[in-house]
Amino acid sequence: MDRVYNFSAGPSMLPLEVLERAQAEMLCYGDSGMSVMEMSHRTPEFEQILHDAEDALRKLMNIPANYKVLFLQGGASTQFAAVPLNLLSEHKCADYIVSGQFSKKAAMEAKKYGDIAIAASSAGASPTFSTVPDTTRADFRPDADYVHICFNNTIYGTKFHYVPDTGNIPLVADMSSCICSEPVDVTKFGLIYAGAQKNIAPAGLTIVIVRNDLIGGARDDAPAMLDYKLMAENDSMYNTPPCWCIYMAKLVFEWILSIGGLEEMKRRNEKKASLLYDYLDGPGQAYYTAPVDKKCRSMMNVVFVTGDGELDKKFAKEAAAAGLVNLKGHRSVGGMRASIYNAMPYEGVEKLVAFMKQFAIDNPKIQK
Repeated sequence: MDRVYNFSAGPSMLPLEVLERAQAEMLCYGDSGMSVMEMSHRTPEFEQILHDAEDALRKLMNIPANYKVLFLQGGASTQFAAVPLNLLSEHKCADYIVSGQFSKKAAMEAKKYGDIAIAASSAGASPTFSTVPDTTRADFRPDADYVHICFNNTIYGTKFHYVPDTGNIPLVADMSSCICSEPVDVTKFGLIYAGAQKNIAPAGLTIVIVRNDLIGGARDDAPAMLDYKLMAENDSMYNTPPCWCIYMAKLVFEWILSIGGLEEMKRRNEKKASLLYDYLDGPGQAYYTAPVDKKCRSMMNVVFVTGDGELDKKFAKEAAAAGLVNLKGHRSVGGMRASIYNAMPYEGVEKLVAFMKQFAIDNPKIQK
């Protein structure tokens, strides 16, 4: 069977070149005589994989020496608790910008551990979360230990078009669905975390990039597995890490570096997103609606609807039959969602747009 174009919000497609390299090394990695999936994390071979993965990510994202890179388990949602457990250290209060479901969940989790305020929210937008709120430094409490944002909203198809000015307050960003899609100035953030299953690796790995001065303030009752200091002191190997996922992440980082780094990745991603948005804003707007504020449209997750629930269902079903899978939108939004992460080739978006055009011709809307 031919490979399909997988528009899933995650786990997502992986680069074909990476999959082929992993396939070639599946049974025997180097001279080890075993697969990475069979390898002890205490072997010199895996320690080198871990070292190379960190080096490649540091080079890719230009991560300064005063930041620690952690390769952890538990998914990004575990960081909803880990962040306040580690960073609510001085004033026991933090501010959250709520721009979607995951930042809302992060704020709800953090409220278990301290004084959490919603500094800004786009929940009241129409449609809900179809934009991201604008903020200024005055929106944040001066004694906040940190400010939290979700940089790209997978479900709603929005992305922060700016980095909030928080002054001296550390900015924490969930970048699960946009990390490594374009260059980012790491120094503007105190902490970045991301589930790897969208742009980096299979599900099971979470990456945390944290400034050194933010390590060491964990609560006494914080679980060991959520203590950044303990994880940093043990080089992410306090316990068995997600070895295979780290290996795959290393291959993806090396692949991005080989094509020209994040500048080239951004160029490719902008080209894909422009193809789809140009159709939605042009000839496609007579049939489809992209219900997202144009100034904060995601480059990774493109949401669109026909306005007819039955047509939306038919679209997703017939698209899947045509080899364009996982286009059904999230239940809270409906319609369709095309997640066009790093590994989605331009040809996949071309085929999607061609399908959209034909679907509109074959399924004229009935005026009600």
